[in-house]
Amino acid sequence: MVLESSRFWTLRAHLTAEAMAMTRAELPSQGLSPTALAYLGDAVYELFVREQFLFPPSRIKTYHRRVVAQVRAEQQARHLTALRSQLTAAEDDIVRRGRNAAPKRPGRSDPQAYQQATGFEALIGYLYLNDPQRLLELLNHLDFTAPTP
Repeated sequence: MVLESSRFWTLRAHLTAEAMAMTRAELPSQGLSPTALAYLGDAVYELFVREQFLFPPSRIKTYHRRVVAQVRAEQQARHLTALRSQLTAAEDDIVRRGRNAAPKRPGRSDPQAYQQATGFEALIGYLYLNDPQRLLELLNHLDFTAPTP
C-alpha cells in the first residue's frame, strides 16, 4: 500500500517551495537531458520504494530484497506498462525521450526492459521537479504488493 502523506513528500515540498512558485518556463527540468532526468528519477523512485517497505518493521536483508525486486529494470518496465494508459501526451513524450536516450548495452538486464525503465525513471525525475502532485498520483497507482516474476 502506498503512503499518501509521507514525510519524504512533505520534506520535498518544503525544500522546493521556491521552485514551485516559478513559472513553467523557469522550471529546473527545462535544460536537463533525458538521462539527467532518469538519473534523478532513479534516486527518487528508489527512496519512494524504500519508504513503502519500512512498515511493518523487518530485517535490513528483507528490506533490501523487497526494494531490489521493485527497482529492477524489468519491474520498472512492468510499472510503466501499468501506467501507460494514464499518461498524458507530454508525459508519454518524456518516457519516449528517456527510452531513446538509454544506453543500448545494459549490464544485466534485457535491453528493451532497460530502455523502458530508463523512460520510466525520466518520467519520475521530470514529475519530481515539475509536478510532485501528479507524480504522487501516478505512484499511488503502482502495485508494490504484486509478486515479481
